Amino acid sequence: MLLAAAPYFDRVFIQLGPFPIYWYGVIIGSGVLLGLWLATREAERRGLPKDLFVDLVLFAVPIAIICARVYYVIFEWSYYSENPSQIINIREGGLAIHGGLIGAVLTALVFSRVRGVSFWKMADIAAPSILLGQAIGRWGNFMNQEAHGGPVTRGFLEGLYLPDFIINQMNINGTYYHPTFLYESLWSFVGVALLLLLRKVNLRRGELFLTYLIWYSIGRFFIEGLRTDSLMIGPLRTAQVISVVIIVVALILIVVRRKMGKADKRYLEA
Repeated sequence: MLLAAAPYFDRVFIQLGPFPIYWYGVIIGSGVLLGLWLATREAERRGLPKDLFVDLVLFAVPIAIICARVYYVIFEWSYYSENPSQIINIREGGLAIHGGLIGAVLTALVFSRVRGVSFWKMADIAAPSILLGQAIGRWGNFMNQEAHGGPVTRGFLEGLYLPDFIINQMNINGTYYHPTFLYESLWSFVGVALLLLLRKVNLRRGELFLTYLIWYSIGRFFIEGLRTDSLMIGPLRTAQVISVVIIVVALILIVVRRKMGKADKRYLEA
């Protein structure tokens, strides 16, 4: 008989009097900062103002968080309609990446027009940074023991050659679960490496960002099928539906932009 075990890691990073600082927020914040550092360095190389992405992040991050929460609440409305006081409670997660991505892209579209900079040029530069932030951010789910898959045995996890700290954190109330947060994080880290390599290939403008959307969506589609906490559209998993839509739209945009001459410029062009 398995005994219920306390989490290997506490969700609280530090306690400041009555105010807890959670690992979830610390990890997401770290992902944003590392992504910003990566984008800022590349922006300088591509001849954009050094502070361009700093200014963008000041708007995009809070809007993305709000949109990520709104997206999540919409698809869990049966719960939040009866518990409205919990709508703004994000201390235990409840931020949907697709909602955050929608908010960030819309913000960048408006920002690029105001600043007179090509949206596609900014998006290409930001693509590896966005994926890096997602790869790091998934470890916030790890600390919260959420976004996991169905039950498995300890032997299964040991067969993946995972370190004990991950295996033990996946023991939730005596049951071990698929570390789907880890699968997605690793898929995203591989994607970051791929996007950094594709920078040197000198793709058409916009296609680095669209490649990011396709890469992430392929991984998310399959990994989502393992999860037990999926948001649903009727009998369908919302993230899988959105992933398919994103892949199709991204492929159409690549073809249409090329045919219309909107993608004649290359990534490495000034």
